[in-house]
Amino acid sequence: MNSIKVFSIGRISNKNGNVSVTLEPKYAAGLKGLADYGYAQIIWWLDGCDNQADRNTLVECKPYKNGPEQIGVFALRSPERPNPIAVSNAFVTYVDEENGTVGLAYIDANDGSMVLDIKPYTPSLDRVERPITPSWCHHWPQSVEDSGDFDWEAEFNF
Repeated sequence: MNSIKVFSIGRISNKNGNVSVTLEPKYAAGLKGLADYGYAQIIWWLDGCDNQADRNTLVECKPYKNGPEQIGVFALRSPERPNPIAVSNAFVTYVDEENGTVGLAYIDANDGSMVLDIKPYTPSLDRVERPITPSWCHHWPQSVEDSGDFDWEAEFNF
């Protein structure tokens, strides 16, 4: 196997409804132009799941109330996976290039989580007009905008 090197470029701050990404100073110049986008994909490290047990979990037992009895981690967005990497599409509220900070409306990351990368969300590359999903989750929202009003707690068994 080849080895890879991944570096944290910053940290997520998620406190009392205030959410932002603060980059290491040497990466702040990379924010130039991001303010022209409404959404960004934040690639971050699920540090709470960076342990041998979670990295070895490949099948989950009934994580969704309406889902199958068992489902593989590559068929769901479980934090338990071989490489604890997460991707969140987030609404960008501001970009401060000088201080290397990106404000976000929301992110499902813990305070202090490491950020691995930021990419702009572009519909021409990221949007799927007619996504194909399992029947047990057809009733889920069709966009991140509608997800905020959806009762996600009624969907999960944890």
